[in-house]
Amino acid sequence: MAKYNKMQVLSAMKETGMVPVFYHEDIETAKAVAKACHEGGVRAFEFTNRGDFAHEVFGELVKFANRELPGMIIGVGSVVDPGTAALYIQLGANFVVGPLFNPAIAPVCNRRLIPYCPGCGSVSEIGAAQELGCDLCKVFPGDVLGPAFVKGLRAPMPWSQIMVTGGVRPTRENLEGWFKAGVTCVGMGSNLFPKDAMAARDWGKITELCRSALEIIKEVRNK
Repeated sequence: MAKYNKMQVLSAMKETGMVPVFYHEDIETAKAVAKACHEGGVRAFEFTNRGDFAHEVFGELVKFANRELPGMIIGVGSVVDPGTAALYIQLGANFVVGPLFNPAIAPVCNRRLIPYCPGCGSVSEIGAAQELGCDLCKVFPGDVLGPAFVKGLRAPMPWSQIMVTGGVRPTRENLEGWFKAGVTCVGMGSNLFPKDAMAARDWGKITELCRSALEIIKEVRNK
């Protein structure tokens, strides 16, 4: 059962402005990365369903976070069907993210008051997702659609809360472009977890990147 309610999850995403997106088959590596992100100020962390037995790693990661990382909200990503959503909810997922919008997932999440953030690539998809109770919609792939898409859709639909994922980088130029366009938060994957840092198990580098990105987000929001 989710430890954090829907309001707490959405508030954490909005307040921090960034959700790391990560997958690793090794639980100890996943724990180390989640801890590094937590130390950098992250409070919502997406572990993606991208490999065999990913749900087993996820279950252990949730237990670790609940025990060792105060205030860290763990959710699941890369969910494309309701059965998978139900499995991860049973393992303690606090939010569910997908690369696409599957209307059948929304009732599964809504029944337990868990945010479902579907991947959408058009204004119509976002509108349809909102009708089914998706408070926060994911614009994906962000590097294809671009900040202009977000700015354009929020003109006639200013109530829209958007998380953009795909091609987001921890640089001032990139983050400023997205937040000026009107995103609520960003999802950031490989650019937060450089291959050299992962290979060297340099968790301090990941903490540094998270802290720097969150500081940039805070600054560009206050402009």
